[in-house]
Amino acid sequence: MEIANRAKGIAKVITGRLNELTLPVDPEVRRYMDERWESLPEHLKTDSQVLGRHAVGCEGTHGVFPRCNFACTPCYHSKDANSVRVDGEHTTSEIEKQLSFLRKNRGPKAHIQLIGGEVSLLEPDDHAKALQIMRSYGREPMSFTHGDFDYDYLKKLVLDATGKVRLNRLSFAGHFDTTMRGRKGIVVPKDEKALDPYRKEFADKFKRLKKEHGVRYYLAHNMTVTPRNVDEIPEILANNIKAGYNMFSFQPAAFVGNDKRWKEDYSSLDPDNIWALMEEGAGAHLDYKILQTGDERCNRTAFGFYVFDKWLPVLSSKDQRDIRARDLFYKYLGGINYNTKIWDLLPRLIRVALFHPVTVKEGAKWLMRQVQRSGGTLKVIQAIATKNIVPMTFVMHRFMNAEDVKVAWDLMEQGIDSEEPTIKETQERLRGCFYAMAHPEDGRVVPACVQHSILDPEENIALSQLLPLPRRLNRRDDSVATSGASHD
Repeated sequence: MEIANRAKGIAKVITGRLNELTLPVDPEVRRYMDERWESLPEHLKTDSQVLGRHAVGCEGTHGVFPRCNFACTPCYHSKDANSVRVDGEHTTSEIEKQLSFLRKNRGPKAHIQLIGGEVSLLEPDDHAKALQIMRSYGREPMSFTHGDFDYDYLKKLVLDATGKVRLNRLSFAGHFDTTMRGRKGIVVPKDEKALDPYRKEFADKFKRLKKEHGVRYYLAHNMTVTPRNVDEIPEILANNIKAGYNMFSFQPAAFVGNDKRWKEDYSSLDPDNIWALMEEGAGAHLDYKILQTGDERCNRTAFGFYVFDKWLPVLSSKDQRDIRARDLFYKYLGGINYNTKIWDLLPRLIRVALFHPVTVKEGAKWLMRQVQRSGGTLKVIQAIATKNIVPMTFVMHRFMNAEDVKVAWDLMEQGIDSEEPTIKETQERLRGCFYAMAHPEDGRVVPACVQHSILDPEENIALSQLLPLPRRLNRRDDSVATSGASHD
C-alpha cells in the first residue's frame, strides 16, 4: 500500500510538471488578459483587437534618465528634463520598483521600452543591468536612442568585464529625423535624405556586433512627422527598407512637452495622408484592419514581411480565409509567450496541435497561401537561400495634445464621462491605451499620454532637486531634451 501511494504521488508530480511544461497559456497571463479585455471600451472589443486576446499591452519606464544631449523641435519632454543628472544607481533602482509593480499588476510577460531621455547616456554596465532587471521580470525590453554613439558602446553593453557575452540579444529603436539637432557630423540636417548614411551606420553597428559576438538583434526606426518632413516619408522608406531594420514607426507631432519648441501647426497632419505616404514608400497596401492594437485613432500597425522587394501582410482583411486563421489563432494560440526558447515553446505548440488539430490544418493552408502570394515555391526557396525574407512591421502612433489629455484625465479621475466631442474621444483613447507606465508610489498604471502630458513636468522638477547637474557641462551635453521619447 505504501509503495502504491508513493507511486501515485510520483505520478501526480510528473503529471503536474508535464501539464506545466505544455500548458499553452499561463493561467495568470489569461487572467490579466481577461481583465484587460473587460476594461476596454465597447467599441474596441472587436474581432481584430489584440488587447485582451493576445497581450495586455506594451509598457515603458519613466523618471529613470530624463536627460538628453540633443535639441529637437518639437520635444516631447518637459522643460526640466535636462536639469536631471543621469545616475545609474537611480535608474536601476527605479526600474526595479516599476518592474516589480508591473509584474504584480499586469502579469508575467510583456514588451517594455527602456525610455526616458537618451539611453546611451547611461554607462554601459548600468544599461546592461537595466535590461537584465527587465528580463528577470519576464519583460522583453527595447532601448530607445538617437543612435549617436559608437560601436565601442555597444560592445561594452553586451560584454562583461571578462569579455563574456552577458546579453545575447538586443532590441533597439533608433530615432532619426530632421527635427533633431546635435548629431555628430550633421548637427542640423537639411533634409531627411541627408540622414540616410546615419541610419545605415546605426544598423551596421548591430550587424557587426552579431558577426563578431553572435548577439542577435531587432531594430526599429522611429521618426517624428511634421508638416516640413511629411512628404519625404516615401523616399525615407524606399532608401532604407534594406538597411537592417524590422520596423518603421512614424509619429505625427503633437502639442506635448516643451511648448517653447512648438513651431508648426501639427493639426494639419492628416493620418490617412501619412499612411498613404507610408504605403507609397513600402510599395504595398499596408493592411492595419485585421490586427488592431488598441484604438485605431492612436495606433495603426501592419504586420508582414518582404520577400525580395515585395511586402506581404501576415494576414489580409480582404481574405475570409485569413480572417478565419486569425480567429483560430486568438482562440487557441493567443497569449502564448513566443519570445522564449524553442524548447520551452515547442511542447506548448505540440499540445495545441494534438488537442486542436484544426490549428495544424489551417496553419498549413495559411502557409500555402503565403507561398503563393510570395510568387511560388521556387521563389520562396530562392528567398530563403539568399536571406531575402525579412520581417517588416509598419506603425503609426498618434499622440494627443497635452491640454486635451489634462482635461480628459481630470474628469476621468472624478468618474465623469465628457460629452464634448474632443474630450470624449480623448477619454476613449486613454481607456484603450496600448502603452502604460507604472506608478508604484500610488499603486496605479497610467497611459503614456497621461505620463508625458501631466506627470512628467512635476516629476522632472523633483528629479532635478534629487539629481542636480554639476555646475559646468560641456556645450554638447547642455542641450534641450530630444523628441526621441516617442514610443512603438
